[in-house]
Amino acid sequence: MSDFHHVLRSLRVWDTALPSFDPASAPPEPLPLFHEWFTAAAAAGQPEPHTLSLATAGADGRPDVRTVMLHDADARGWHFASHATSAKGRQLAARPEAALGFYWPVQGRQVRVRGHVTTAPPEEAYADLHARTTGALAAALTGRQSELLDSPETLAAASDAAWHRAETEPDADAPTWTLYLVEPVEVEFFQGDARRRHLRLRYRRTAGGWTRELLWP
Repeated sequence: MSDFHHVLRSLRVWDTALPSFDPASAPPEPLPLFHEWFTAAAAAGQPEPHTLSLATAGADGRPDVRTVMLHDADARGWHFASHATSAKGRQLAARPEAALGFYWPVQGRQVRVRGHVTTAPPEEAYADLHARTTGALAAALTGRQSELLDSPETLAAASDAAWHRAETEPDADAPTWTLYLVEPVEVEFFQGDARRRHLRLRYRRTAGGWTRELLWP
């Protein structure tokens, strides 16, 4: 057996006590439960609980996925940000639908979100950018996300220039920086179980509000 397969077969999941979850006690809408689970994951020591997988589709219809950071989750939807000129930005402009996936293994929990994507006003994108660190601003000012790069040295020079500008012009704007909102039509909460009797609660938006449904694991 190769080293890869030996390591792969040796791995185990959820080697810890998992929290209980009673779907019958879940709130009528998904956002309060997401806030509760997110806060619980952070309190339980989950590294970077605000990172998520973002799935979009390209012009050829093929799915594309990457890891981004959650910037907020409110009544309007789940927020993340990127350059409108990036691959994900171009895909969302052409096909404004996305799926999000959160995985918090410290508690054996997942949250999946599917929905239509809109963009926040430019002033909100500006405020979002400047609510973050100098490094985040420098990365945004570097720009050219997803474009071809000829060498690491070119990146280093552009990054150094962007860091200098971020430090000397903390109010600098990155015009293509865009705040995206995923307006959910489905939100699923997955609670892992040591005996594989996983609980899956799906919220589905209907004309009359939210419908809650249990799914087989």
